[in-house]
Amino acid sequence: MPAIEDSGVVVLGWWVSMFTTRVRIALAEKGISYEYIEEDIPNKSPLLLKHNPIYKKVPVLIHKGKPICESLIIVQYIHETWKEGYPLLPSDPFLKSQAAFWADYIDKHIYQVVKLTWDSKGEEMQKRVEEFLGYLKVLERELGEKPYFNGESFGFVDMALICYYSHIIGFGKIGNFSVEKDTPKLFAWATQCMKRESVSMTLADPNKIYELLIEIRKKNGLED
Repeated sequence: MPAIEDSGVVVLGWWVSMFTTRVRIALAEKGISYEYIEEDIPNKSPLLLKHNPIYKKVPVLIHKGKPICESLIIVQYIHETWKEGYPLLPSDPFLKSQAAFWADYIDKHIYQVVKLTWDSKGEEMQKRVEEFLGYLKVLERELGEKPYFNGESFGFVDMALICYYSHIIGFGKIGNFSVEKDTPKLFAWATQCMKRESVSMTLADPNKIYELLIEIRKKNGLED
């Protein structure tokens, strides 16, 4: 009997991981069927350690027994492997390079600040919020009046950012800011993205993310 990872397309993920969400959105946009295996991150499975021995992180896409790691790389792989159907990246080399730039910006800045909400409060938290809103406003300026970052079509940068949305809402409740109020164009963009089944059916419940963030903060002595 063949091993489970040899059975076509498999995703190793974790419901909390925005990067897992990103990959699942890409697969949904392409209409690709796959087997999803939820990882218990505190107790990583032998399957995960086998297929991502360097970083030991989710997500991992296993295609025909071969692992692909790191979510942006996985999305590019999906785009290049399944050429039929919805394009995830622009065909123009310049536009493709710009999409890669902004996706990298998102993961360098948005992720780091969200992560720091786990261990800051008071003035330090306020500083993080101001820094975070600054990054969001940079993205808002790049979006401009377009419905999506790529223009009229949902694409690579949209997938890179929308996967953070539940975490951003949770961070907003802790840091006392509102995407709708502070970055209204991004809020309108997120609302538009949520109309897509690939997004609405994949994003984690923001209330559950908020509850998890509070639990982590309590463990770190930042909440009563």
